[in-house]
Amino acid sequence: MAELVANCPRCRAINITFDVTSENFLYQRHHWQNWYEIFSQCRHCHRSTVFVVSESVNGNYKLIHETGLLKVPGSLNSYVEIHSHVSPKDNLTVAPPEHLPEDIKAIFSEASICIAVGCFNAAGTMFRLCLDMATRGMLPEADTHGLNARTRRDLGLRLPWLFDNGLLPEALRELSACIKEDGNDGAHAGTLQAADAGDLLDFTGVLLERIYTEPARLREAQSRRDARRADK
Repeated sequence: MAELVANCPRCRAINITFDVTSENFLYQRHHWQNWYEIFSQCRHCHRSTVFVVSESVNGNYKLIHETGLLKVPGSLNSYVEIHSHVSPKDNLTVAPPEHLPEDIKAIFSEASICIAVGCFNAAGTMFRLCLDMATRGMLPEADTHGLNARTRRDLGLRLPWLFDNGLLPEALRELSACIKEDGNDGAHAGTLQAADAGDLLDFTGVLLERIYTEPARLREAQSRRDARRADK
């Protein structure tokens, strides 16, 4: 029987041995690296965990391809890297919009996971952070037309200013009602419910697409057009 040494997410035992009884191939990356879900049982608490692992660049991945993951000799730790385990966070169904900066993409993903596990106040805080980071750079450097330090600081005031001055599309104004002027409801009052978090998800996703995804797709389309003209 294959073995894996890992920390148990069920009983919190550190570096405990798991018996690996089955594998599920997920996909292949880089034309060689297979990713798997492996069903494992902790020898300390005897409860099961499904780990997500990938073949290690430092291991003999060719042997795994020949024999299968469950038949390689010794511990699987010599052949694979452990990335995560299956948990309620895998209920995540909303992927970040394309072409986001990496820092905003990571925050959006964290917010989506918070929704998946029912942490709506945390999700609201993360979505507001996405919006805060994305819209700060849209403000002009000089204070003008009602723009002041408080408007720069407060997302609930900044968004109306951006709409009023044509820097955000008017069609999104109604969706922005989920952003309150009195600060972050999730962090300050802890009152957000599933519907509130869903509204923030919708507005954040659409706004990020307008700011990042649509311009990037237009640039890609222009690049393809230029390449086609160059080939003539």
